[in-house]
Amino acid sequence: MVKMFYEADVEKAALEGKKIAVIGYGSQGHAHAQNLRDTKHDVIIGIRPGKSFDKAKEDGFEVYPVAEAVAKADIIMVLTPDEIQEKLYHEDIEAGLTKGKALGFAHGFNINFGFITPPKDVDVFMLAPKGPGHLVRRTFQEGQGVPALFAIYQDATGNARDIAMDWGKGVGSARMGMLETSFKEETEEDLFGEQAVLCGGVTALMNAGFEVLVEGGYAPELAYFEVLHEMKLIVDLLYEGGFKKMRQSVSNTAEFGDYVAGPRVITEEVKENMKAVLADVQSGKFANDFVNDYKAGSPKMKAYREAAANLGIEKVGEELRKAMPFTKADDDDMFKIYN
Repeated sequence: MVKMFYEADVEKAALEGKKIAVIGYGSQGHAHAQNLRDTKHDVIIGIRPGKSFDKAKEDGFEVYPVAEAVAKADIIMVLTPDEIQEKLYHEDIEAGLTKGKALGFAHGFNINFGFITPPKDVDVFMLAPKGPGHLVRRTFQEGQGVPALFAIYQDATGNARDIAMDWGKGVGSARMGMLETSFKEETEEDLFGEQAVLCGGVTALMNAGFEVLVEGGYAPELAYFEVLHEMKLIVDLLYEGGFKKMRQSVSNTAEFGDYVAGPRVITEEVKENMKAVLADVQSGKFANDFVNDYKAGSPKMKAYREAAANLGIEKVGEELRKAMPFTKADDDDMFKIYN
């Protein structure tokens, strides 16, 4: 059984008296920086000129070019998108990583797949909240937090684990619980979960259901409500109490259909396809395909986005949501607003 760590388990105030540089001010960056500042830590922002730079200054931070922020800091947390980290590291971070500093990440991608190889005399840690940045910030302000994973890749000073755990306390994750893992485990499980279930699996399943209903002669608007709109209601129940609470909350008809039809849709063949997805993650094939596409100007990503935007379920949903203002969150575009 993996142990859950809480605020009481954070034995050392490892961030106290340290200059912290948060690199990037996007989804995770703004949340980590603001939460750490609210817990009385000394935080500066390192970022390239642009929208994020201006936003961080508006929010009251001292903001510097990345290389200057790294030079000033004792602890550097890299919270930029995975695909830009390799270039950013070599151009603006590597030279400032002097002996005894600590380098942190919120995802193990670049370390695990070897795109970044830090010097041996610095600590390398990870604190990965299990939720998007706007939730990390909002739940913190509400006195709660988002659970997190933490890991140590390199412990040059003997303080890396204390730094990771205290970071988790500072951003609010230790209020809800932190699990210790490795860079490899976090990276591979995270990528698989996103691709096979949370994003790729769910969206493909909903789109297939929509197409089956429409091709069967049913109204697209009704199909949208049945396979996409109501998904939130089901997911909320699953989040609160797992399969059991969801099945207790829906009708007996729905529960019976769950048991009967679920295995017909998610067959052993689907499970084998999932294993192939996991194999591509483990081998580094997915990581290399993703990074190489970015370096080539993202032709595949652009094509995928264009095709997705033209799906029938998206076009129908866009029109229906105009009559449902309650679906619009205030922090709607916090996910990628600062690039």
